[in-house]
Amino acid sequence: MSDLIGAPGTGLSRREFIAATGGAGSVAIAGCVAESADPDVQPQAAESSADLPWTSPPEVVQVDDQGGHVTISSVTARHAVHPLDSMGGPVELPQVWAFRADDGDPSVPGPILRTTEGNDMEVTLDNTDAEMPHTLHFHGVRKTWENDGVPTTTGITVMPGEKHTYTIPANVPGTHFYHCHYQTHRHIDMGMYGIFRVDPKGYEPADKEYFVTVKDWDSRVNRQAAGEDVEYSPRTRRPDVFTINGKSLPRTLHPEDGSPIIVDHGDTVRLHMVNAGYMAHPMHTHNHRFRVIERDGGQVPEAAQYEQDVTNIAPAQRHTVEFEADADPGVYLAHCHKVDHAMNGNSYPGGMVDAIVYREAMDTDIFADVMAYAGYEG
Repeated sequence: MSDLIGAPGTGLSRREFIAATGGAGSVAIAGCVAESADPDVQPQAAESSADLPWTSPPEVVQVDDQGGHVTISSVTARHAVHPLDSMGGPVELPQVWAFRADDGDPSVPGPILRTTEGNDMEVTLDNTDAEMPHTLHFHGVRKTWENDGVPTTTGITVMPGEKHTYTIPANVPGTHFYHCHYQTHRHIDMGMYGIFRVDPKGYEPADKEYFVTVKDWDSRVNRQAAGEDVEYSPRTRRPDVFTINGKSLPRTLHPEDGSPIIVDHGDTVRLHMVNAGYMAHPMHTHNHRFRVIERDGGQVPEAAQYEQDVTNIAPAQRHTVEFEADADPGVYLAHCHKVDHAMNGNSYPGGMVDAIVYREAMDTDIFADVMAYAGYEG
């Protein structure tokens, strides 16, 4: 049974799931080559992975409400992709370098930074407690040279014990991407990335909006950083973990730790999607056709929009899609259609799979079965 969808386990009941999601707002989070270890990635000396804090789900930071300023820092942490023993689990990254905003919890993906067109963001990278150099690079917006966040071309690297403030103008509305640009090939794979959203002036939100970050991982780099004796080279990268908002199925369906796309019948639903991985991911929705309305911060003219049910998102690319929740109320998968990405190890389904969940279907026996398959009591 565990290879089908999952076996019953412990967790939230069906009614607890409904209660937890009932108050959700309109915006949610959703080869071996013999080579010495890169000097940038060394095991923790002071503490083992078991002593590290766990990550939390990413928070949305309304930067305008904070006077246009936010402080970002990195925290060495553990990351549970799928903590249960069903469906090929548990899946864990024993060490990640997670971002946190201000005094919040570390998360992978990092906090979602949201602002309004025409404003400037002052983003302070606080590296005082870090063990590695880092920088911050923001895609999409136009900024000055010294604020580009690339150490080799700006000469600015934020060393351990230092702070640096970047001025990021919100001059290109849309959904964007930020990440550490020091030893980028490793630091993104260690979890140092997030979404940066610029709402256009006069923005009209949809009935439901969700942020969706997809990511492919080669867990060897995380295991190596945690001190395991594994060989890794980015030239022979082989992804073995696939996530949506840092989780794989069935954890993607958890109402607090995951990011199910919960809708009411008749809603207009908007998904802000970012690919933080190194592979393209064709994202497919069951029983719903959507329109791509933004791509990489550019508005797609209405005449160029068309209904589709697969959009292929390249690395670092951003697509905002919109659809009507007009299907027969139920639970419908939303997933990468590279089917080997929809697995946890050799167990299918798993991996980069989420679901559109109609609230009307959440108090049914069928949904109770889905909850049980996902590893929760119902």
